[in-house]
Amino acid sequence: MKKYLIPTLLCLGINLGQAQDKDAYVQALTGTDLSIDMVAIPEGTFMLGSPDGEHGRNADEGPQRNMDIPGFWMSQYEITWELYNLFLQRSIDQIVEEHKGSDVNLEVDAVTGATIPYVDMSLGMGTESGLPIGNVTQLAASKFCEWLSAKTGHFYRLPTEAEWEYAARAGSQDPYFFEGDTLEEYAWYSQNSDDTYHPVGEKKPNPWGLYDIYGNVAEWTLDQYSPDAYQDKNAYFQPIQKEYPVVVRGGSFKDDATELRSASRKVSKPLWKQRDPQFPRSKWWHTDAPFVGFRIVRPMTPPPPEDYHLYWIHKN
Repeated sequence: MKKYLIPTLLCLGINLGQAQDKDAYVQALTGTDLSIDMVAIPEGTFMLGSPDGEHGRNADEGPQRNMDIPGFWMSQYEITWELYNLFLQRSIDQIVEEHKGSDVNLEVDAVTGATIPYVDMSLGMGTESGLPIGNVTQLAASKFCEWLSAKTGHFYRLPTEAEWEYAARAGSQDPYFFEGDTLEEYAWYSQNSDDTYHPVGEKKPNPWGLYDIYGNVAEWTLDQYSPDAYQDKNAYFQPIQKEYPVVVRGGSFKDDATELRSASRKVSKPLWKQRDPQFPRSKWWHTDAPFVGFRIVRPMTPPPPEDYHLYWIHKN
């Protein structure tokens, strides 16, 4: 599998010194009352993975290694159904953004639209205001990012696995980012969720202001899963080559506490599409994974257009 170096080595022009000067912001979407709160994640170095003695550890969480992470912004909340429906319906495509950025020069009508489902893809858990999107494929999540980039002029994508863990840890090297509190204060998981996801932002955030980074819905990353990914000390992420398996992070409302640890890695599976013929097979939707959604990131220096294909998924 082809592996890519950290973006600084790819000469994407990232200045590691600039991240500290960036602030949180709100990405408005002209023509709606919806917006996306973006948290500034500072540049830094952290230890990826978990130590041998960590409770619940799996072998694919090591060996641990230091990672240099350039600064980026990350959505404060998981993407909700109402936000994702803007991409599905495409009703605001022709509305000009009031404060459009200049990072991305892409026509919004050039972005492929997703199939609008004719059944309840939440499987009865609801799609009303504030509930996180679920059952979307990694491709569907990535296409939302591409659409949002074209719409706003800012470069959005899914987080790499390393970026996700760095943001979740928020400076901690313990299994969880908190000390002295209980997991129930921060996460919806198997012990308190009643087997359903919940509106985003009801629990306490991590120290960097990210809500539901543990639990609620697990979150797509950019990375193709490899059990020995951490063996390559130069690889920043492993781009997608095939549909399965792909890394999801954070655990969900269905998972036990050990699966919500900062270092825990879970993978996508073909059985997430097993329901048939009640639901048609789709590259946009899963039929049995309402526990998987996503959040987005924006690098503080965008890549050049020739490298977009590394971050916007077109293969599956």
